[in-house]
Amino acid sequence: MEPQQIREGYLVKKRTLLNYWTAVWAVLSEDGLEFYKKKTDQSPKGMIPLKGATLISPCQDCGNRTLVFKIVMHKKQEHFFQASHVEERELWVKDIKRAIQCLQGGKRFARRSTRRSIRLTDAVNLNELYTEMRDQDEGVKELKLERENRIFNHCFTGNTVVEWLISKGKARNRPEALMLATGLLNEGFLQPAGELSKEGTMSGEKSIFLDQTDAFYYFADSGFFCEGYSSDEDTLIKEEFRGNIVKQGCLLKQGHKRKNWKVRKFILRHNPAYMHYYDPTKGDDPLGSIHLRGSVVTAVDFVPDAKRYDVDGNLFEIITSDETHYFLQAATAEERKEWIEAVQEVSKTGK
Repeated sequence: MEPQQIREGYLVKKRTLLNYWTAVWAVLSEDGLEFYKKKTDQSPKGMIPLKGATLISPCQDCGNRTLVFKIVMHKKQEHFFQASHVEERELWVKDIKRAIQCLQGGKRFARRSTRRSIRLTDAVNLNELYTEMRDQDEGVKELKLERENRIFNHCFTGNTVVEWLISKGKARNRPEALMLATGLLNEGFLQPAGELSKEGTMSGEKSIFLDQTDAFYYFADSGFFCEGYSSDEDTLIKEEFRGNIVKQGCLLKQGHKRKNWKVRKFILRHNPAYMHYYDPTKGDDPLGSIHLRGSVVTAVDFVPDAKRYDVDGNLFEIITSDETHYFLQAATAEERKEWIEAVQEVSKTGK
């Protein structure tokens, strides 16, 4: 029986011998994780067998890189992968863990968990906890906080998080709440803002969440920005970055000059309506932005000047108000539909 294909998509992988990262098309099956240089390639660059493997997430072996998970093979060979956002990493980690467990138990992979609900109370689901914290009515309130001539927008204090966890019955006491908050920080759900919380994050082998009123944090997918005096870590963020994140993920983008296609991480923001794109293998500085106010987005069947092997469907085009054309390619027809609908909504209502 052929192994069942479980998940596929773009990830960033660390080269085994050289210390640099490259975007790959990853395909997870029941017994292994294959990775390709391009989605259209017929043969993979490599395959990681999952039998006897161990998955580690979050992985903090890669310096300042976040959203990394590690697969350790039985011969102690390590493979590092980085997702483009928190939810994407959680989906990969969940499926890889289940595939490893199925191999160990000699069972077929099943989408639905076979665990009884009574066992779920023994472990905390940080993804669900994060969703509750983000709730606009019952969650942790995002505020505008000031410290040392800088204003931190969409922020909250460490003390606020700890008290929320206790008040909502997520933790019985402050030490337990601190343990949960540190877990959220290590997983990348919460991010440090300001020197004090950043020092806590970098202290020791693991992050330490600070239960203090002057330690600031923000949600990973929020519209956080800092203004005023800036250091190397806290730069002045432009107006276009202030919008709330609507959608994010990796797409193929055609270059304007060379017309070649490269994997780019896209973040779609609303009010103001912008779509920033990044090199997923590098830092947080965008390569460019698309102002979506008044733009038109449509599905297309072909792209002018594109090489034949670069195009295999799921294409769409964004035409901005100043007549600039952007050609993008999603991994699937469903993903293309989701991006088009999201961009359409933002371009109509965002300023």
